[in-house]
Amino acid sequence: MSYLVLVVPEDPTHNGDILEPLVRRMLAECGKANAKVQVLTNPKVRGYEHARQKLPEILDRYSHFDLILFLVDADGKDRSDGFRVLESDALSRGNVLICCAAEQEIEIWLLAGHLEKIDIPWKSVRRDVSVKENVFQPFLDRYGDRRRYGGGRDLLMKEAMANYDQVLQRCPELERLQERITEFLRRS
Repeated sequence: MSYLVLVVPEDPTHNGDILEPLVRRMLAECGKANAKVQVLTNPKVRGYEHARQKLPEILDRYSHFDLILFLVDADGKDRSDGFRVLESDALSRGNVLICCAAEQEIEIWLLAGHLEKIDIPWKSVRRDVSVKENVFQPFLDRYGDRRRYGGGRDLLMKEAMANYDQVLQRCPELERLQERITEFLRRS
């Protein structure tokens, strides 16, 4: 029987190109190499608040999934209290939800696998609440492929996954996410 994982992003349009390969690799590291990973596209959510408000509907619609990951931007905020409430509410509905916020935006996870191509100190990149506009978009313009859907995010993320261990080291929130998934899998 397949292991089904749903990834709920703030916006699936381009975040999916980053999140799907990342989650697939993370699950492989957690012992679920054959998991089926789906990025939510229905309902289509736009932004953190919209995704958060839609979570009860999403949990009901996708209750047949073994694990649901809510992966969003931190946007300079500590979302941990809200995440605890969301995870608790999901559990009371019979769903397993694990939340994680990228510091500061999802695009940082792609950039973490390409440090040699970034001229800015990594600590500065991590602290920039507008990293998408200030660092990622110039990076995508330079190293992406405008002819591809998403500007080549998919190819850049595939390259970043070749440096997976470094991505985890540079993004402690991802390391913690992997630990939480591993803990959940051991208990289930």
